Amino acid sequence: MTHRSRKQQLFLCFIALLAVTLRQSYAATDAPPTAAPPTPPTRPERGNYSVTNGNGTTCLMARMGLQINISVSSAALNKTVWKVQNLQPNLTRSSGSCDLESATLQLTDVPNKTNLTLVFSMNATTNKFHLSAVSLSAIWPDVKRPIAESNGSLDYLRGTAGRSYMCREEQTLAVTVNFSLNTFQLQVQPFNLTGAEFGTAEECQLDEDDMLIPIIVGAALAGLVLVVLVAYLIGRKRSHAGYQTI
Repeated sequence: MTHRSRKQQLFLCFIALLAVTLRQSYAATDAPPTAAPPTPPTRPERGNYSVTNGNGTTCLMARMGLQINISVSSAALNKTVWKVQNLQPNLTRSSGSCDLESATLQLTDVPNKTNLTLVFSMNATTNKFHLSAVSLSAIWPDVKRPIAESNGSLDYLRGTAGRSYMCREEQTLAVTVNFSLNTFQLQVQPFNLTGAEFGTAEECQLDEDDMLIPIIVGAALAGLVLVVLVAYLIGRKRSHAGYQTI
């Protein structure tokens, strides 16, 4: 009776193993292939952009990498998706205008049919400037309708007239619920330029925090070394005192 039971058990194990093998083979051959996730774009290249006034002198300068993040309706996927696109300096031309209270930088990527406009405003009372408006218009392939996003009540990139605003770290500037702009290694001066050179840079909080972290870590390590050294000297002194007592 025991001999028959073992045979039955071996037969059942064989059937179970065969079923698992057939299931895996079926899944491998008949299951639809999974699509690879889209590769995000690389870090955008840093471009040099400028605006000249009526007499030919430079009134605005910007050096930065720009990345557009926007929610669009995809025709191919038939759903709303987030699209990320870098602005390519070699394909982008800059234009704009300047006056005492406002400076506009318009960036046009002709092959990709993209227009990005940045408006800086000056507060004559405080002698401070800031990025006050951003607008984007574009016609991209695989997007059901033309893109049009704007916001005229922003308060980013605050600086002092006659100086440039600098931020080496990546910043995300939320423009609308559907559109944000990432800046990389940014330096901009929209007012009171002297020649074609940036004024003294005022660094953003992100850069200051990035510099502060190594200082804090270094100070902590130095404090730890000091504590260990003091503990060692105290222990050594007690050890010598013990030998003298004996």
